[in-house]
Amino acid sequence: MQHFALSPGDEPAVAHSHASESQRPDLVTRDQTSKSQSDSEAKPQDETNHAVVSTFDLFSIGIGPSSSHTVGPMRASKIFISDLEHYKVMDRVHRLRVDLYGSLALTGVGHGTPDAVLIGLEGDAPETVETATIPSRIQAIKDTQSMVLNNQRRITFNPAKDMVFHYFDSLPQHSNGMRFTAYDADSNMLATNEYYSIGGGFVVCEQTQVAHGDNLYYRSYDIHREKVPETRKTQDLVSATLPFSNADELLQVCRRMDMSIAEVVYENELRWRSPDQVQEKIFAIWNTMDESIRNGCFSQETHLPGRLQVQRRAPKLYQKLMRGIYNTTGSLNSVSRRSSRTTTGPVPPRSESQPSDVTSVPQTTGLGLPFAPPHPRSTKRFILPALDYLSVYAIAVNEENAAGGRVVTAPTNGAAGVIPAVLKYHLEFLSDNPEHDIMEFLFTAAAIGMLYKRGASISAAEVGCQGEVGVACSMSAAGFAAVMGGSTEQIENAAEIGMEHNLGLTCDPVDGLVQIPCIERNALGAVKAVTAAQLALNGDGAHRVTLDQVIESMRQTGIDMQSKYKETSQGGLAVNVPFC
Repeated sequence: MQHFALSPGDEPAVAHSHASESQRPDLVTRDQTSKSQSDSEAKPQDETNHAVVSTFDLFSIGIGPSSSHTVGPMRASKIFISDLEHYKVMDRVHRLRVDLYGSLALTGVGHGTPDAVLIGLEGDAPETVETATIPSRIQAIKDTQSMVLNNQRRITFNPAKDMVFHYFDSLPQHSNGMRFTAYDADSNMLATNEYYSIGGGFVVCEQTQVAHGDNLYYRSYDIHREKVPETRKTQDLVSATLPFSNADELLQVCRRMDMSIAEVVYENELRWRSPDQVQEKIFAIWNTMDESIRNGCFSQETHLPGRLQVQRRAPKLYQKLMRGIYNTTGSLNSVSRRSSRTTTGPVPPRSESQPSDVTSVPQTTGLGLPFAPPHPRSTKRFILPALDYLSVYAIAVNEENAAGGRVVTAPTNGAAGVIPAVLKYHLEFLSDNPEHDIMEFLFTAAAIGMLYKRGASISAAEVGCQGEVGVACSMSAAGFAAVMGGSTEQIENAAEIGMEHNLGLTCDPVDGLVQIPCIERNALGAVKAVTAAQLALNGDGAHRVTLDQVIESMRQTGIDMQSKYKETSQGGLAVNVPFC
């Protein structure tokens, strides 16, 4: 690769994805930039692509407190240093500069963005980083004014000078923009790239399609074209077995193929992974969700980090809720393909005909998919009060997220508590087949998330909190309706109700922290999801407002919403709640 330096007054070149080089935003030279920018302008964005992305792109394991402000920037910085190594520039890097724009600058400190960037530059990923080591590592960087780039090369780095916050400027594609620039010992620029964290941990660059398409690959770090399987090089109509672009098309596919929504998603997953891999990954997602509930409920910390000094409520709420139900050392139930279910916890008595061991894979039924339900299905009705359980589970996850713990983006970190809370409640009190229900719930929820990602956004920095908690509520309502035996029409209705009453929800975190009002919004989102599902299940599936209409309304509302209500901490509660 040919390297270049900036002349006085020049702007850094914008990087993009080269078909001849790799399937990701690469480092570029000045001549490459000029040519590819003109090509991009001549080629309009293809709006015929479908909504299908992998379930494991919507649900990914990361750390708190934010998928867009913590997970995404950590991934972007790791991708950048992977490029430096790929193009054999690493040994010449002497200094780095990081520029954070828009929402990443305005709420970045409270969201952990600076720390995430530094940890990513040192070579760690949100899926695997040891969260307990992050504070000491950040302090060491500040004390020594240096860092070990990609865990192999120590360079000069002073966070106070080399990380620049552009509070009132934004890069063109998205408000969560960042630029990385590498210099040699003579201050000549070696390489630069701009990235956008578009919500849910997705990272793209200027020429990639935000709504769909190449986003699938930017959750990885070693994704050069020659290493990507042929079937995953593009996200066009050929790459999905059962493509759909909106909710109406999804329902048509279900009717035509005589499949449930979950079965459609599962069939598409088989395009990229084997059945065993799909099942392993979906249960890994659930077990991480379940562990985040457990960690939040049993935390020994009394307060969340940050100037607000918000008290952790989940442990006390959990103790009150479990009084007389758990023993003194009881723990929350966990469902796994590889481990037996524990006997403690609020599990209703089972008859002898109901198996309590879920270690075996369910027998293949129906259309030949491993989680196909028995036919005919009966609609279930819950028999225990849901409010307290849903609330404590959701609060536990989001307190763990706010403390920088490991959670699942569902579809974002800011909304990470809604789906685990609703699914946990169902497994504890209603499920006769936990393994089947985990798969049906999460695959159904994923389908709904795909529709929002393509048709609107899952980023609070673009559309406000309706794009996070609202989408999570809609996804949870659909998942709950599915495992309760609802028809595809009732599931779509549940998803529509779940969002219809979250339209216009703003993102106004106090002091830029994912605490107030985020944690309580997750609890209410979980309750609203169950309510929405119950309303849909009590009907016959016929309804006047469609899910597609609600998604389009959400998109338009986000466009009209003032920027101060889009995760900038410049409006709403963020300016009306004193914290000092």
